[in-house]
Parts: sequence; structure tokens; C-alpha cells
Amino acid sequence: MKDPRDIIRRPVITEKSTELMEDRKYVFEVDVRANKVEVKKAIEEIFGVKVEKVNTMRVPGKQKRYGRYTGRTPERKKAIVKLAEDSKPIELFEV
Repeated sequence: MKDPRDIIRRPVITEKSTELMEDRKYVFEVDVRANKVEVKKAIEEIFGVKVEKVNTMRVPGKQKRYGRYTGRTPERKKAIVKLAEDSKPIELFEV
């Protein structure tokens, strides 16, 4: 089994993702090769919460130019994790 901290890269903090936190949904950037089951187990192990549902999406890399040279930014994968009603919330902003 993979290490959970290799699967979950970082939380995605945007205006839309902070609005989703009110609905007990959290957005994370995950490993491109990870599936929904691995993401669910990793979140439950790292944060000690109960996950109800996981939605994943692949974000293709953008084409960028630097002078006459072109390249691509890396492809990413995002996961929107919905917590169960009886689960405690994830504390991303600890005081």
C-alpha cells in the first residue's frame, strides 16, 4: 500500500473551495495515478475523519511560452472529498 502522504499532495485553497467547506466538501490535489478508493483511505487515515464520497477530475497542463520556446505545465488531479454527517470537520486553518 502507498503512503497516504504520497497520495494527498496539498489542499486547494480558492474562493470556490472555501465556499464548499460549508457543505462539508474539501478539495485536495492528489497523485495523478491515485484512484478514488486510495484517496478515501488516505484522507481517513491522515485526518481521522469519515469520508462519504470522492469526486476526482484530471486537470490538463497548460501550454506556456518563454520567448520562442514552448512547453507544458504538469498535469494535475483534484479530488473533492465529501465528509459524512457524523464526522468532524477537517481543520485546514489552525490557530
